[in-house]
Amino acid sequence: MDLVSFRTPGLGDQSYLLVHDGKGVLVDPQRDIDRFLNAAAERDVDLRFVLETHLHNDYHSGGEQAALRTGAELVLPAAAAAAYPHTPAFHQEDIKGGGLTIRPIHTPGHTPEHTSYVVFLEGEPVAVFSGGSLLVASAGRPDLLGPERARTLARLQHGSLHRLAGLPRTVGLYPTHGEGSFCTASGAGTFTSTIGDELDTNPMLAIAGVEEFADALLAAPMPIPAFYQYMGPANTFGTRPMPPVQVPELKVADLDSQPEGTHVVDMRPRASLAAGTLPGAVGVEFSDDFGSWVGWLLPYQSPIVLVAEPDQDVTEAVTQLAQIGIDTVQGVVRDLGDAATDRFDLIDVPEFVRRMSDPAAQVLDVRMPNEWADVRLDGAAERFLPDLVKDGVPAGIDRDTPVLVACGSGRRAAIAATLLAREGYQPVVLDGGGIGDVVEAINS
Repeated sequence: MDLVSFRTPGLGDQSYLLVHDGKGVLVDPQRDIDRFLNAAAERDVDLRFVLETHLHNDYHSGGEQAALRTGAELVLPAAAAAAYPHTPAFHQEDIKGGGLTIRPIHTPGHTPEHTSYVVFLEGEPVAVFSGGSLLVASAGRPDLLGPERARTLARLQHGSLHRLAGLPRTVGLYPTHGEGSFCTASGAGTFTSTIGDELDTNPMLAIAGVEEFADALLAAPMPIPAFYQYMGPANTFGTRPMPPVQVPELKVADLDSQPEGTHVVDMRPRASLAAGTLPGAVGVEFSDDFGSWVGWLLPYQSPIVLVAEPDQDVTEAVTQLAQIGIDTVQGVVRDLGDAATDRFDLIDVPEFVRRMSDPAAQVLDVRMPNEWADVRLDGAAERFLPDLVKDGVPAGIDRDTPVLVACGSGRRAAIAATLLAREGYQPVVLDGGGIGDVVEAINS
């Protein structure tokens, strides 16, 4: 048996291609299926099954399209009730083919229908694809379907984790969610493990009582990205094939002819953003999580025009957006000429601390609430980055006085700076450091 893993860092997810005797099993693929199918073709693999562990909350699945392209059998949890052809996976009803035996195990908690898949070779369990159930050093969060169902799902998650923990210690653990995913309840580290290692080290498995487990799982919920609400329905009713990732080259003058409601997203490095971007643009410096931030901050599926450096490859940016169902990129502008008028300053930690000493200084912390709980900066106004869009700038922050903006590293603060600049504020961004560095500098 050979196992190929595919990391999607911006989503904190992992997909898998299991290969045995020339037959393949694809598990939890994202929408951009070419990377999975190419890997199978390179290994001369006949794709036999496509397995989905649950109706995903964080991305558009590529399972249906992968099955249609290859003729593989698409397997979904029986309770998913997806509105397209598939084989329903029932608890402990083995699925056989290609020399493999796959045993579905109903593991509700992350979602009600959630199902893990245990792979048997020669009658012995060797691997389990646990999706969003048992994770490395963590567990899948139970609150993504709303607070009304969260505690019930948390109780179910307790039973599901211990059900999987009853597998032999040598069984490999291959979850879909991991480090960087908002589908994890606590900080996951590495991406794969074994049942034995999790029994020895996973803090969630050390909690014996159901209610105590639920309390721990729900104690400090992470924010839920705004685009998540659209993923489950899309994966229930079927997702469109991946769109083309090549987009037209546009001029600034072409912006006037774009569809109503078009948003400009500037993906250039933050130094370029600080030097000037188009009026009203949202600056999201390109990185692994580019698509997630755009999907969180902008109205879902609104038309988008990208701004990029002349040498930036925008195909990965378009791919990340398509992974969450945003197929609305109209084109890319690379030459801003003299149209870039929204600007902000970048400063380092010592200069940030120096400016804070001014009695008139105003500071805005745009980190997540759980980060505020870890370390706070006295006197700072706190507004999580997406809430700047939803709730506006905190009351009391003056447009006529520079606003010192900080996060954990400068990335989110730079995004916030573009949101502030388009509202007439004067942002000054802490670059190359975060609130923790500022607190340490003040206390040293």
